[in-house]
Amino acid sequence: MEKDFDNWNKLKKSMNLKNLIPLFSEREIWNCSLGLNVGSEEDGKGINHLRPMLIVRKFNKEIFYGIPITSKIKNDIFHIQINSGEVNGSLILSQMRLIDAKRLSYLMGKITEKEMSQIKEKLKALFP
Repeated sequence: MEKDFDNWNKLKKSMNLKNLIPLFSEREIWNCSLGLNVGSEEDGKGINHLRPMLIVRKFNKEIFYGIPITSKIKNDIFHIQINSGEVNGSLILSQMRLIDAKRLSYLMGKITEKEMSQIKEKLKALFP
């Protein structure tokens, strides 16, 4: 199936004009407009190209490192299972990226400090 980059680009342009940026914190899971991306990069789903995203590291009120979440259960070197209220699936560690808060849609939940520690340990293993 061919990706409709033109419609995604229109949505992205309007998102860029947002003045109201949501308040967010580390360990929160937000639905995020991840968009349509190139090749094997993780895409969002639906009309707004949304995907659950864990906020791993907040740099300021506008940008953060986020890890997208898939509904598929995987637990290998590139994934870690997550079960946090509304969100059940696996973090795709290999797809961690810098995200602007303008892409955030709505808060879905928050993981515990213990879960975050486990995720950070698994991330460290990817970058020996």
